[in-house]
Amino acid sequence: MSTSKPTGPRSVALIGPYLSGKTTLLESMLFIAGTIGRKGTVGAGNTVGDSAPESRERQMGSEVNVASMEFLGDQLTLLDCPGSVELLQETMNVLVGVDAAVIVAEPDPTKALALAPLFKALSDRGIPRVLFINKMDKGPEDLSEVIDAISRMSETPLVLRHMPLRNGEAVGGYVDLPSSRVFAYQKNDASKPIELPEAVAPELEDARYHMLETLADFNDDLMEKVLEEVAPERDEIYSNLTRDFQDGLIVPVLLGAGELDHGVRRLLKFLRHEVPEAAAAVARAEVPATEGVVAQVLKTFHTQHAGKLSISRIWAGTVKDGMTLNGERLGGLFRMLGHETQKISSAGPGEVVGLSRLDTAVTGQVLTDGKTAPGLPKAERLNPVFSLAINAERRDDEVKLSGALARLTDEDPALIYEQMEATNELVLRGQGDIHLRLACDRLKTKYGLTVKTRRPKVPYKEAIRKAVEQHGRHKKQSGGHGQFGDVHITIKPLPRGSGFEFKDSIVGGVVPKQYIPAVEAGVKEFLDRGPLGFPVVDVAVELYDGQYHSVDSSEIAFKTAARIAMSEGLPKCQPVLLEPILHVEVMVPSEYTPRVNQVVSGRRGQVLGFDARPGWTGWDVVNAKLPESEMHDIIVELRSLTQGVASFRASFDHLQELTGRLADQVISERNAE
Repeated sequence: MSTSKPTGPRSVALIGPYLSGKTTLLESMLFIAGTIGRKGTVGAGNTVGDSAPESRERQMGSEVNVASMEFLGDQLTLLDCPGSVELLQETMNVLVGVDAAVIVAEPDPTKALALAPLFKALSDRGIPRVLFINKMDKGPEDLSEVIDAISRMSETPLVLRHMPLRNGEAVGGYVDLPSSRVFAYQKNDASKPIELPEAVAPELEDARYHMLETLADFNDDLMEKVLEEVAPERDEIYSNLTRDFQDGLIVPVLLGAGELDHGVRRLLKFLRHEVPEAAAAVARAEVPATEGVVAQVLKTFHTQHAGKLSISRIWAGTVKDGMTLNGERLGGLFRMLGHETQKISSAGPGEVVGLSRLDTAVTGQVLTDGKTAPGLPKAERLNPVFSLAINAERRDDEVKLSGALARLTDEDPALIYEQMEATNELVLRGQGDIHLRLACDRLKTKYGLTVKTRRPKVPYKEAIRKAVEQHGRHKKQSGGHGQFGDVHITIKPLPRGSGFEFKDSIVGGVVPKQYIPAVEAGVKEFLDRGPLGFPVVDVAVELYDGQYHSVDSSEIAFKTAARIAMSEGLPKCQPVLLEPILHVEVMVPSEYTPRVNQVVSGRRGQVLGFDARPGWTGWDVVNAKLPESEMHDIIVELRSLTQGVASFRASFDHLQELTGRLADQVISERNAE
């Protein structure tokens, strides 16, 4: 790959854990580039990023923010992704369409683990990435401990580009290792060159040698010079650094403090000079050659005034205002600065812009002006790990709620909602309590809907342990035709998972054939709520005898007789409560596997074993069986153990008998309802 200065529009994702300072860094970058005239602050709620009402209220990112800017004549689009692990889907959706990523981290080795999923996602996608260690004004005395901790999270070696220059306890500047030039930070201004302090020279020599040693692993000529202790030319070092970064072989490390503008100009110059041209991402995504337009939706917004806005990466061709994409006429074309839009007439490859009023477009979808759209990579939907039952506070808003939820899930594919037939609840699923609370806040601020939430009900069932024979008779005389139905049935338990069986053993016509379906219907109706209050499963009912009246018998009479027989017979069958058991796979760093086993055991679960997580060095997958009733907040406990990186997937496995105090409590609560 050429190491000459890249040209053309490029897009860069800003990613990092919660509190790493991405929003403040973005504000500094926009200010230095002259895109904004004054820096806002998170506390004042006036930043370009985190501009949604929910973000302002919580002082945290709640959605991706897109900011287009020019720096020294180069066009860059920055996509600031939320840091909460519960909003990781936003980041994954964005990474599909960027040329490079800046990983923003704090200089704290104890927080390094939170970077693991981000490094893994970038590595899997082959995206060039640079690490910006932020808040260096509050950094540790020994940066090597931080670098060592973060290195363990990355499959690709970290390469220090800067060495911190200390002034007592504070970091007062940095040494640029490739050039050995020294710069002193100036608050809210460009750093100024200074002479190298004599005491720093040995440390500089060691750091520079380590940088060259890592680069030499990817270049034989450089390796030869390092072994022979021949100092390479400065341009050769820069050329190797750029090429290896663009090829995804190294992760350059820059230092700074966004709040003070320290190191931010150096970061901008790095992005300008070293982020590869748009064609590299096109090749990585295997976008087919075409003369037409190919774009891809990275994020969807439903705005109050402009309708639907699809934030899209343009892969090929020129998108023009008013053109038709995927059969829909484009309502407008915009450059983005947070929630502000600037209308433009066209945009070309490498740009990330807003496309309005494409009503059928969804996140991840490929847009084209041709007849068919190529299949391009898109982010997988994360497994939901937390759920809330939801309903509108006002009954009149229930219909409106369904439409609003459809728009929310359009904006955020990590949200899923479904009507649960077993519990008759509308359940909203997502990545955690904060994720779902943000969704509820948006329902209120964007759609005027106040909702009530609660823990979802567990779909308990009940079964029986013994067989009985039962007689049921319905006889009623009230003038004119009466009602008469008489049945004899056998109720028997079936093996777990068998469901329901109905058998007709009538001989001699003691129950006419036209009434037998009514008997089965009456049995089924009663099974919807058994003696313990829950649906009855794994039961067989046999109709073997009965009586009828030529005038008074009817389908309704036999249906009622069947219900009477079931209501009197089932309580004699030793009913037992069944709880759903899930098969759970917990993905966790290996060092935390023993503690995860304790969590599972403490929630009445059974650990089945664990295996290495495929493709993840130093991670395990713990397999277990857990009652669904114990799963509601398990993600909170798992994340608190693992700096937020643990996750799980779960699926129904079987129904299991529940007895004793827990069963009594469940039945009591059901009866109270």
